Amino acid sequence: MSAPFRMRENGVDLFVRLTPKSSVDRLDVVETLADGRSHVKARVRAVPENGAANQALERLVAKALGVPASAVSVAGGTARLKTLRILGDPEALVTGVEALFQN
Repeated sequence: MSAPFRMRENGVDLFVRLTPKSSVDRLDVVETLADGRSHVKARVRAVPENGAANQALERLVAKALGVPASAVSVAGGTARLKTLRILGDPEALVTGVEALFQN
């Protein structure tokens, strides 16, 4: 099983599976695909129109990790599997991501 993130020199890439039009905004669990790749399951209330769901995901992750919303950007457009680029101290961000999903 791989981690749902990749460290970079100026931050972290977080792998997410987004479900829009949910009843609540939340980060659920880490899920592993058949090929061994992992991602975070996320749900947002926003609809997937004009980038609203992606913007809601950016705000949700920024709040959860305690970083400014401007530090989070989404790659993945209309795909359900997305990569979020989070700028900041990589080690602090990894610690924050791991803390979100500890049992």
